[in-house]
Amino acid sequence: MGKKKILLADDEQNITEILKAYLEKEDYEVFIADNGQQALDIFSAMVPDLLVLDLMMPVLTGEQVCRQIRRHSRVPIIMLTAKGSEEDLVKGIEMGADDYIVKPFRPREVIAKIKAVLRRSEADVLVSHPLAFGDLTIDFQNETVRRNAMPVKLTPTERKILITMARNPGRPYSRDQLIEFALDGDFDGYDRSIDTYIKSLRKKLEPDRHHPVHIKTIHGRGYQFES
Repeated sequence: MGKKKILLADDEQNITEILKAYLEKEDYEVFIADNGQQALDIFSAMVPDLLVLDLMMPVLTGEQVCRQIRRHSRVPIIMLTAKGSEEDLVKGIEMGADDYIVKPFRPREVIAKIKAVLRRSEADVLVSHPLAFGDLTIDFQNETVRRNAMPVKLTPTERKILITMARNPGRPYSRDQLIEFALDGDFDGYDRSIDTYIKSLRKKLEPDRHHPVHIKTIHGRGYQFES
């Protein structure tokens, strides 16, 4: 198996050079873009295994890049930003980012986050055949979801949360349990950001997200998937 390819998109050269050096020591193949358009061009040419994307970049912002990529790709995205408010975290998740790192950061923190997100996106699911849940069909082996026979595009983190709950329908999961079981305990964001992932899943999966039939809120306990 070849080296994992990481695309670093940030206009601060000192950041990309430091991260590149650390990543190459970990045996990753690293590509660098210093503006949003270049990030899209490189992404299209080589399709990385993971994208580290700065929110504030010239030509195209990280937000614009993320939205364009999410139209056709589920490649994991880690957002870098100098903003650390909960509102910015939620915004990044809603755009389709799988995780979030606030500047300034330690390079080893980024490496650990990259490994964790790649691990989540590559996790093997042991169910060998698709299961139908009303209008939803989940193929656990291929990690695909269909609603009314139409493919549903999920980010790796959304997919991991859904699969974790769908493998145990009727079991409530607290936010902390979803972080532990679905996200391998490696998620460093606000636990309330789980609510944002659930909101996004409902938007994509529910006939009426305000009256969900698949992902229920269990008051005082968390969330559960209904079979």
